[in-house]
Amino acid sequence: MRLMYRAPLKEIRFALHELTHDDCLYGLAGFGDYSADYADAVLEQAAHFAETVLAPINELGDREGAKWSPGGVAMPAAFKDAYRGFVDAGWARLRASADQGGLAAPAALSLAVDELWASSNLAFKLCPMLTRGAVEAIERCGSAVLKAKYLPKMISGELTGTMNLTEPQAGSDLGAIRTRAVRDGKDYKLFGQKIFITYGEHDYTPNIIHLVLARIDGAPPGTKGISLFIVPKILVAEDGSLGERNDMRCVSIERKLGINASPTCVLAYGDHGGATGYLVGEANRGLEYMFIMMNAARLSVGLEGYALGEMAFQRALDWARSRVQGRPKAKAPNADGKPAPIVEHADVKRMLMTMKACTDASRAIALYGALQLDLAERAADPAERARAQARGDLLIPIIKAWSTERGLASASLGIQIHGGMGFIEDTGAAQYLRDARITTIYEGTTGIQAGDLLGRKIIRDGGAGMFVFIELMSAELQALGAADAGARDSKASALAALDLLRRSTVSLLESAARGLEHAQAVAVHYLNLCGIVVGAWTMAKAHDIAVRKFAEDSEFYGGKRQIARFYMQQILPEAQGLSHIVAGGWASVSEADSLLL
Repeated sequence: MRLMYRAPLKEIRFALHELTHDDCLYGLAGFGDYSADYADAVLEQAAHFAETVLAPINELGDREGAKWSPGGVAMPAAFKDAYRGFVDAGWARLRASADQGGLAAPAALSLAVDELWASSNLAFKLCPMLTRGAVEAIERCGSAVLKAKYLPKMISGELTGTMNLTEPQAGSDLGAIRTRAVRDGKDYKLFGQKIFITYGEHDYTPNIIHLVLARIDGAPPGTKGISLFIVPKILVAEDGSLGERNDMRCVSIERKLGINASPTCVLAYGDHGGATGYLVGEANRGLEYMFIMMNAARLSVGLEGYALGEMAFQRALDWARSRVQGRPKAKAPNADGKPAPIVEHADVKRMLMTMKACTDASRAIALYGALQLDLAERAADPAERARAQARGDLLIPIIKAWSTERGLASASLGIQIHGGMGFIEDTGAAQYLRDARITTIYEGTTGIQAGDLLGRKIIRDGGAGMFVFIELMSAELQALGAADAGARDSKASALAALDLLRRSTVSLLESAARGLEHAQAVAVHYLNLCGIVVGAWTMAKAHDIAVRKFAEDSEFYGGKRQIARFYMQQILPEAQGLSHIVAGGWASVSEADSLLL
């Protein structure tokens, strides 16, 4: 019988409580009675929903997909039932404050829960993710009237939300968008087309609240002239009741490589006189407001990478333990002469450990990044809020890009471990690779994340934020005790890697000084170097904890020691090669003639 998803609660708790130290959130204003016990209870309930409701319909959604017709998009019946269960159980309210009827969960706990949704059913997870981002944007930037009109039902999950950025001619260049907004009394009429709109149409809820980027007639060109609008699918009356259909429609949904039960929509606005839209905040500040959604989405997409890596690992490990083939030279054949399970083969073991090590490191980095956002919002000391915001901002592009690239690689390794059977849909391994492929692309490709890290996070302050973070990581490692020889080796390796990252940051800044295109030519390599080295920092800390707590749970902490050692010996050495590229690899790209390609 094929393996079903098993929520890795021990792993998540270890990363959240022991590595991330979420106890620094206890007692902070706005987080209610948050504690480790509270977090564990939430995770237990979320794990049950993920394992019993979402995971069993994941492959069904992949096979059936969403269905388009001129009347709208029909979701698989099982997905509609799951969404009703999701809302009824209160999961849509997890991040909302207590005065909004929510559970006031910190971002770190919410991210941990989101991993369970993404591992068990990524296509389902995308809908509440985007709604939450829309809620946050309206909360921060919308008027009191818009908040009162839309937020209560969006927070409860009775309504869902989207973000509408991309257009056919613009792609990632949002300054080139052409969707128009024309003043119509106190509101606006919108005209244009948006593509790649996740859950832009569905039948989960009676209404969908779209956040749409558009250019008011007469606005400045480029990104400085973009505004943000709420455009509901169904117009909402003053008393909250639904009125007539707005002038917008879903023209089609895309046929995709993966996430087939997540409708990716083409939306047309204003075919019959203009879609009614309501300006959010001030005119021409739409891109600034939309970045609230985009940053939240980038963090959440980053976790999708390691969440799919976790599921791919679980399925590959189960296969490797049950698939009997060959006789590993290191072990004698079974007493009855039969071959051993392939998990005993050195190369299969190497692939499995690669998957687990990268998942563990990615999870730790992401939860730490989410914790920084919590501290930036809620810490009592303004200086600590500022420092935490800087760390969170620095880490978001690394989390988004490195975690998804590693998750994609893990999904590919999962197929490799299955051998030829992995290439056949019947084993289920291929779906994780197909689903994971989009995570490195949407909400900004790996190259875009690297450009953000380079331009907004490194060059802008001369690397000051990165150097401060390196010092913080180094100080934490220096403070670790001498747990045993293995932990000392991990500590030394991580400290050396941090020094390498420091020198590579200097090299990157020197390349940028010679010409921005030189630094851009190695920016992705620099981002990957950051991910590997920050991952080593988390692994060295995990190794130290595991040695000290080994007697409490020898199997779990023994596994932690083992995987930290593997990371230092087989993942971290990649950093050395990347540092050479960052230091001198730019010329072969920036001086290349594109006509000769």
